[in-house]
Amino acid sequence: MTEEEWATSETPGEMISFLRGSEGRQRLPDRVSRLLGVAFCRRVWDLITDSRSRRAVDVAERYADGKASQSELDAGYDEAFDVEEELAELVEPRTGFFEAIGRAANAAAEAAHPNELAEGIAQEALEALEAAGIRGEHQAQAALVRCIMGNPFRPVALDPSWRTSTVVALAEGIYADRAFDRLPILADALQDAGCANEDVLAHCRSAGPHARGCWVVDLILGRS
Repeated sequence: MTEEEWATSETPGEMISFLRGSEGRQRLPDRVSRLLGVAFCRRVWDLITDSRSRRAVDVAERYADGKASQSELDAGYDEAFDVEEELAELVEPRTGFFEAIGRAANAAAEAAHPNELAEGIAQEALEALEAAGIRGEHQAQAALVRCIMGNPFRPVALDPSWRTSTVVALAEGIYADRAFDRLPILADALQDAGCANEDVLAHCRSAGPHARGCWVVDLILGRS
């Protein structure tokens, strides 16, 4: 994959596979992969109708940040897997709305799987929305991959001078609250701190979608 292909791709699975390739493996840490899976699940949040499935996604997100134990993750997966099985027995074959609900439940369970693979969750989420009659998710998912991974061909090094108390406080709040509407404010604060990097500023001011794990916020907070 070339830099131009990365910037214009609408195939999230291929983008993630590229990052997992022999040359890009170090670009996709386990935490980042799991946060990608969680981000895809939140795109189908309205279709994840069972509280057990939603808990599984939440615990997967906390696990990614070291705030949930392996046993909590395993319990979340077991609950979400039970939902999968119950839905599979409810309607066979599943069509339309029931297919959408089932696919979304599958995505939630995969998010909490011990060996989570973001590309599998992406596919389940895509199929859930397609079953619900919603189109255009390929583009949104690809944008999420770029939000979390940035441009792997041109990684940005943090200038310590950017990390003013205002910048750090904004980044921490955005991360904790998923308050991505504050990203343009973060861009202004970064500029005030002397940041002139167009990739950083443009991403903060872009329409998104954005997700927890956003590469600029992670850069400021020193997360990887």
